[in-house]
Amino acid sequence: MNLTEHYNQLYKTSAEAISAGKYSIDSELKNESDSRFGITLLIRPNEEVKANIQAFISELKKIEPEQYFYPDSDIHITIMSIISCSDQFTLNQIAPKEYIEIICRSLVEVEKIKIHFKGITASPSALLIQGFPSDETLNNLRNKLRENFKKSGLQQSMDSRYSIFTAHSTVMRFQEKLHDPKRLIEVAEKFRDYDFGEFDVKNIELVYNDWYQRKETTKVLGDFGLR
Repeated sequence: MNLTEHYNQLYKTSAEAISAGKYSIDSELKNESDSRFGITLLIRPNEEVKANIQAFISELKKIEPEQYFYPDSDIHITIMSIISCSDQFTLNQIAPKEYIEIICRSLVEVEKIKIHFKGITASPSALLIQGFPSDETLNNLRNKLRENFKKSGLQQSMDSRYSIFTAHSTVMRFQEKLHDPKRLIEVAEKFRDYDFGEFDVKNIELVYNDWYQRKETTKVLGDFGLR
């Protein structure tokens, strides 16, 4: 299944579920003792794209103000969840330098990554911006990371939940009962094919993060510039 088909199927299934009131609420969002942390390699969109995303978020806030919305600082695309978030993991279990070395080795042949954010999709508990890489560079990098980390013997849990191949950004999560699920989907429909913009990836970050990538709990372990 290609990315467009994947996003379309995800939207169709989720929009129907949300409209029918069969959505999911993330009860952990307000849990102040949530201790799920992990290690992630990620991309952050540029300022222009983030401004376009916030215009979408502003529309959503008008009808569902009590939900969880991602601030600019937290919007990201996951390249690879190297160690999935868990309450069993803490940073002192690993040597970040060893992870940085493998990432550097995996990036040797990567020259340019370009992402186009166009349209939105949904899950039963969230709304997401659809990301489309311009070529196979991002997936090639993911495969190189898989290969190099598996050879290394370092602690990792890549692809343990699912094998990542998308380039989406989550921007809204449901933390309360929705006021008007059908109205929410009507607003989502307006942005279904909206062009949020395209950007060249200038740098990639390795971070120690919580489940929601909140800036206040994130620690940057490595920053890798692309040519």
